[in-house]
Amino acid sequence: MNRVEEIGLALLLLLHLAVIVRAITLDGREPYARAAWVMMLALLPIVGTIIYLLFGEPWMSGSLRRKARTVYYALDGLLPAPASVDVLQKVPDRFRNAFRTCEHIARWSTDTGNAARVAPDSDTAIAMLVEDIDRAERTVHLSFYIWLTDHNGRKVVEAVCRAARRGVTCRIVADAIGSRDLIRSPCWREMEQAGARLCASLKAPLGLAFLVGHRLDLRNHRKVVVIDGRIAYGGSQNCADPAFLVKRRFAPWVDILIRYEGPIVRQNQLIFASAWTVETGEDLAAAIGSDPVASLPDGFEAIAVGTGPLSSKGAMTDMFAAVLAGAERRVVITTPYFVPDPTLLSAIVSCARRGVVTTMVFPRRNDNRVVGTICRSYYPALSRAGVRIFEYCGGLLHAKTLVADSAVALVGSSNMDRRSLDLNFENNILFHSPDLTAQVEAHQQRWLAQSAEIPADEINRRSLPRRFVQNLATMFGPLF
Repeated sequence: MNRVEEIGLALLLLLHLAVIVRAITLDGREPYARAAWVMMLALLPIVGTIIYLLFGEPWMSGSLRRKARTVYYALDGLLPAPASVDVLQKVPDRFRNAFRTCEHIARWSTDTGNAARVAPDSDTAIAMLVEDIDRAERTVHLSFYIWLTDHNGRKVVEAVCRAARRGVTCRIVADAIGSRDLIRSPCWREMEQAGARLCASLKAPLGLAFLVGHRLDLRNHRKVVVIDGRIAYGGSQNCADPAFLVKRRFAPWVDILIRYEGPIVRQNQLIFASAWTVETGEDLAAAIGSDPVASLPDGFEAIAVGTGPLSSKGAMTDMFAAVLAGAERRVVITTPYFVPDPTLLSAIVSCARRGVVTTMVFPRRNDNRVVGTICRSYYPALSRAGVRIFEYCGGLLHAKTLVADSAVALVGSSNMDRRSLDLNFENNILFHSPDLTAQVEAHQQRWLAQSAEIPADEINRRSLPRRFVQNLATMFGPLF
């Protein structure tokens, strides 16, 4: 080995040791997540170091963080002053802390006077959305993680083009990775030529450019729709057919989308605008300020919350845990991806242990095999606590819903996995409405009717090889 090779090897060794020290000393990381990274670095010195440098921390550059904070606080000032009457008086005592937790994370208050309805199915949801876009008079704001150029995807593209041509200001956000096929397609150019303003969100920086941007795999996972400042949509559904051609063997993808009216629309508008302004530089304060805020009679209480790598540590977990802490009788959870952190797992287990009938529904066939394996490794802990575990057999159950005591529900884009809890930009709505909650529960019951319960004895009879693989995968859960 010559002198140059010796120096190169020494530098690689120093880099490897420095990354291990960084992984151990980073504040705010759970001990078992720290252990997982150190184990990977020890087992795969070169590959592990590269992976850690690219994906080891949910970082964004300081300049991007400062810009995001400035934009967020400026838009936050557009919300009307809180009502003189405490809106939370209408919320059952045991769930008030859940709304207060969301208020702390969102930095705005719960609003009352909202109305909503759940779309019957994914195709009808797109039809409803297209109808509202065709009625738009001033603005159409759409943000999707995945937007395909299939039947439903093209229907929305065509509606946007029609709206833009008649003078409606259309602002379109599509995640640069999740919607890359759309962005590269003629559909993207058609919307631009019609006059729509487009943003490919969180473009992956090339080379060393990521040093002044963001971690490569931070994604805009949000599904936000706001039309004329008076109608909003939120839920788990991407802009695509249930057949989901890019992963057709897991189809149909089963989602939920809710159409909202009332003050909650303004909150969704601010979530959209904050991301739009940071990425495009266009100030939407004047446009949002001109939108009326209509409080509907006999409306329900709700709060919209955007989370992501700029949020306080554990924000999304805190929201889930706060809702679970208020439950007294029954909880039903649906999520396609389950890789919980210790706090979330403890909240679910504690819920079942105190006598709450706790039901969780996962897809039987998961499009992410590693995450599906990790999910099943938690079945024994959940089952021992008394959680009833179901696997949906009718396709990929992609809906993210949490309903507690038929009184409150948390519905949105966030899964119960590490990506949604710590990395991705997400949007969710917590609401107190027996009527709307009943609509969500009706969907959950239909999904349960197409699911098979996994009995405790079957979970306990896992073979040694299966147990080994599942538990080994769990050790690397923080990496997913």
